[in-house]
Amino acid sequence: MKIEGLIAVRYLFARRHKSVVNVISWISLIGLLVSTTALIVVLSVYNGIGDLTKSLFNTFDPELLVEPAEGKTFHTGDLDLTGLRAMDEVEAVSCMVNEVAWITNGENQAIVKLRGVDAHYGAVTGLDTLRPPQLEGEYRISPGTLIVGVQIFSNLAMHIPASTPVAVHIPKRGTTSMGFTLDQAFNIDYAYPVARFAIQQDLDRQYVVADIAFVQKLMNYAPDEVSALALKLKAGANVQKVKEAILSSLITHHSSLVVKDRYDQQPLYYKIYRTERLGIYLILSLIILISTLSLVASLSLLIINKRDDIFILRGMGMEKRDIRRAFFLEGLLICALAVVVGLVLGFVVCLLQQQFHLIPMGDGNFVISYFPVAMRAEDFLITFLLVMAISTFSVGLTVRKLRIRN
Repeated sequence: MKIEGLIAVRYLFARRHKSVVNVISWISLIGLLVSTTALIVVLSVYNGIGDLTKSLFNTFDPELLVEPAEGKTFHTGDLDLTGLRAMDEVEAVSCMVNEVAWITNGENQAIVKLRGVDAHYGAVTGLDTLRPPQLEGEYRISPGTLIVGVQIFSNLAMHIPASTPVAVHIPKRGTTSMGFTLDQAFNIDYAYPVARFAIQQDLDRQYVVADIAFVQKLMNYAPDEVSALALKLKAGANVQKVKEAILSSLITHHSSLVVKDRYDQQPLYYKIYRTERLGIYLILSLIILISTLSLVASLSLLIINKRDDIFILRGMGMEKRDIRRAFFLEGLLICALAVVVGLVLGFVVCLLQQQFHLIPMGDGNFVISYFPVAMRAEDFLITFLLVMAISTFSVGLTVRKLRIRN
């Protein structure tokens, strides 16, 4: 180790002649340590909440969705649906019909998004594997049954098992309600709620799932007329490659169709997620920058306190740049020690939360009762580089202003 390195270590770990400078140095170290720990913990919790939200959306949204670029429906008879199901990467394909509907239960009423699905929908999305409290009742897709979002279920005062059916109204195509009776303006049919789901607030207050034949009948659609195809891929399949393969095969024969992955289906959510994550980095970076001010203060005091040592070192022939380097290394040692300990402490806190669920989510009807945590290696690496970069800049700027007399 060079002489400037030895001097830096000596100033940091010296046990004799403890002074206020040493205390301030350790205070600055603790400040950076806490900031680093906080950055790791906050990012890991945010990752956990993000992953949880994605999984909730994924329970309802398929991996790939084929739908018309224009208009509302297309005919599966125009496509090679058998060939699509036979693709090596495709595990299941489900047909869907989506329409806005008006549902009444006595004096209660609600406007909902009615999703008609076939028997494969549960396997495509995972809705059939949900357990209480996410799914209450019996998952059953058959004519005359409804699976209802929990907020709609509450607003319509439904019950399971239901003693009376609810009325489902869909406007007749090519007509308006003005000047018509209900029977003339709407196609009406009746169904019983058999289950309610509590997945995500936006979904719970909008969607009702029904049998596809039931919705096609209400819409006066042909048996092969659908709004979309939902695809589930096999484990390990590359979503983008399958998407391109479908585009090059299916769409070649039906150019008015588009294929959407989950990012395309929920673009607003994923944009907000990325923006919020960037905001967290910026806010915590500002906190780290403020924490380095104490480091700058302690380093400045150390330089003032060591004026006599600097004079002696100059008398022994030590170059000015080497003296500056010694104090620069002193600052970097404080930073590195704080970052490493902070990363370890952040890892321990997150691990304890993962294993023992120490911090609860709070009172309320949440899917889980504790804050989820998802640690990622890139967060640790970015945090290390970020804190070291900010600290190095601050220390370098401070040491550069050091005036050393000949």
